[in-house]
Amino acid sequence: MTWVKLCGLSRDEDVAGAAAAGADAIGFVIHPGSPRFVTPEQAGALGAGVGIERFLVSVDLAPEALLQAAATARVTGLQPHGQHRAEAARAGLSAGYRVLYPVAVDGPVSLKGVPDGAVPILDTASSRRHGGTGAAFDWIWAKDVTGDYVLAGGLTPETVSGAIRYLRPWGVDVSSGIESAPGVKDRDLMTSFVEAARWS
Repeated sequence: MTWVKLCGLSRDEDVAGAAAAGADAIGFVIHPGSPRFVTPEQAGALGAGVGIERFLVSVDLAPEALLQAAATARVTGLQPHGQHRAEAARAGLSAGYRVLYPVAVDGPVSLKGVPDGAVPILDTASSRRHGGTGAAFDWIWAKDVTGDYVLAGGLTPETVSGAIRYLRPWGVDVSSGIESAPGVKDRDLMTSFVEAARWS
């Protein structure tokens, strides 16, 4: 069964909706440049009492700063982007966190450089954003990837089933594809996405 992460949650009702939909994990973005930005303190409050995996999505945080933020947010996993991501990923793994390691895709996928123990998350490359582009890449570029990885990049309730059937990733991740407006999740879209992923 495909693992499902719903990312970029910033409201209590969205966290409740994600849990009710049956998601395996949720993600909180602590990058101030994102319309889905929350502070580590807010992430901790949003995730309190939620019995599924909780990931902290960061950009350009050094390992020490990220681990401090993770402790404040009381998450179970990390997804470090930008500068320091390799060092931050290794520090997170050593501290016992599950780590999703971003791989920007603009051609045939290479997993060179992914730290041992981290799960690659494949997302569309962009010169302006670290993930969360809302744009899909050509899935054929990931056709030869082996081992567990998470597929992201422009997925929606309408496209996720086809992506899973074509690539058979270990997991899928979505943010803008389940929103009614930037940063505002739609409960029906969350439910539809999880159901489409589960029945693929």
